[in-house]
Amino acid sequence: MYITCLDVEGVLVPEIWVAFAEESGIPELKKTTRDEPDYDKLMKWRLGVLKEHGLGLKEIQETIEKIQPLPGAKEFLDELRSFSQVILISDTFAEFASPLMEKLGRPTLFCNSLEVAENGEIIGYKMRVEQTKLTTVKALQSIGYDTIASGDSYNDLGMIQASKAGFLFRSTDKIKADYPQISAYETYDELLGAIRKAMAD
Repeated sequence: MYITCLDVEGVLVPEIWVAFAEESGIPELKKTTRDEPDYDKLMKWRLGVLKEHGLGLKEIQETIEKIQPLPGAKEFLDELRSFSQVILISDTFAEFASPLMEKLGRPTLFCNSLEVAENGEIIGYKMRVEQTKLTTVKALQSIGYDTIASGDSYNDLGMIQASKAGFLFRSTDKIKADYPQISAYETYDELLGAIRKAMAD
């Protein structure tokens, strides 16, 4: 009984914060979990930047509406779902993810939620559990599933290493160099092949 657990941003859709940095003209918001392993530190810093520029949820959602899945992502997901249960596990927020999930065919997504003031300012965020990705994978294993996991960033390493099979996908040269024991792939076809092989082993 396998469940494939996938990261979302950088794997299936572009990085939301990078897209918003470009749209808003605030280049420092391009920093992601590929650059900063401490997610809490990264989010607090992002919220500070938003406050400084007077930007809130509405502006980010307007950018997200324009984002399309990465080329081939929906087809990859459709093919993967034809032979494996799939859960997307992301450190993003329900308030961001909905339009993107629509474009991906409404897959199952486990993510977090934002705390938003009446004026639309994002004043905080609520993580579902600590170390959401690793904790989710361990919970699935505790109810009898073997997990296969793939992602591109530091915050994906826990679930990748804890799974029966785990793969980096379109990751950075630094992460690939630091974790040479994790197979790394660049195309959806390669990743599909690796997942099929792991399920057959």
